[in-house]
Amino acid sequence: MKTIIVPTDFSETANNALKAAVNLQKKHGCKLVLLHMLEIAENLLPELSFNNDVKPRSGTASNSLPDAFFYMKLAQKRFAEIRELPFLKGVEFEEAIQNYLNFKGIIDSAHKHEADLIVMGSQGSSGLSEMFLGSNTEKVVRYSDIPVLVVKGDAEKIKFENIVFASDFSEEAITPFIKANTLIKKLGAKLNLLYVNTPGDYFLSSAQMRKKIDTFLDTTKCKNDVANIAFVSDFTVEKGVLNYATDNKMDAISVATHGRTGISHFFSGSISEDIANHANKPVITFKI
Repeated sequence: MKTIIVPTDFSETANNALKAAVNLQKKHGCKLVLLHMLEIAENLLPELSFNNDVKPRSGTASNSLPDAFFYMKLAQKRFAEIRELPFLKGVEFEEAIQNYLNFKGIIDSAHKHEADLIVMGSQGSSGLSEMFLGSNTEKVVRYSDIPVLVVKGDAEKIKFENIVFASDFSEEAITPFIKANTLIKKLGAKLNLLYVNTPGDYFLSSAQMRKKIDTFLDTTKCKNDVANIAFVSDFTVEKGVLNYATDNKMDAISVATHGRTGISHFFSGSISEDIANHANKPVITFKI
């Protein structure tokens, strides 16, 4: 793993995500980028360098600059304050201030920095729309082609040694699974696979479940990377995943996202988002 990017508004929720990122940075020696987003109209935005004074952008009227100057200077001040936090003692990270008016800016910035992982904080179980960047975070989780780690609470001590990938193991799940396998290898974690059997049209026998996953692993050629395969039965996929992760002391849950529609029956509606909402463990999302 080479680069982790953490969007921040300098809140406690954002700092929880930063703690998780620092934990990973210390273990893997990767570059850490702390990103703060401004929402200022481009024509009002001054040029900024951390080594130089803030200067008006060429052609910008002087009477339109006060707010832009204020927010730029405030961001610099907050970066200086955050460097004094105890968990950042001795930690090197790059400061970045970008001006974006929607969630795509986070993804674009992650690409610019060639990030392997975006780490974001969540306030609790009330839904992705309540994350510290509001609905933008929900969209990043849903649309980012770079894996997104969603953190709740203080994740400073999480070791990320055992990660479960929950799926229906359909053809559509191949791409996110390969992405998950690649990242989990970089994290040095064990990959655990989980199929949740639920009542109704998608109920499978033990033999059918085994055959489904065997076929899936033969297709992906990743069988040797898997530490454990589990089948559980529950009333819903979400409950099955969350109960398994808790009972088996998984450090994180990995799931796939598919924009608006979800992955076949497993992620129909918003199952993957519900898992991210209600899990008390970190959740890593992968887009098809």
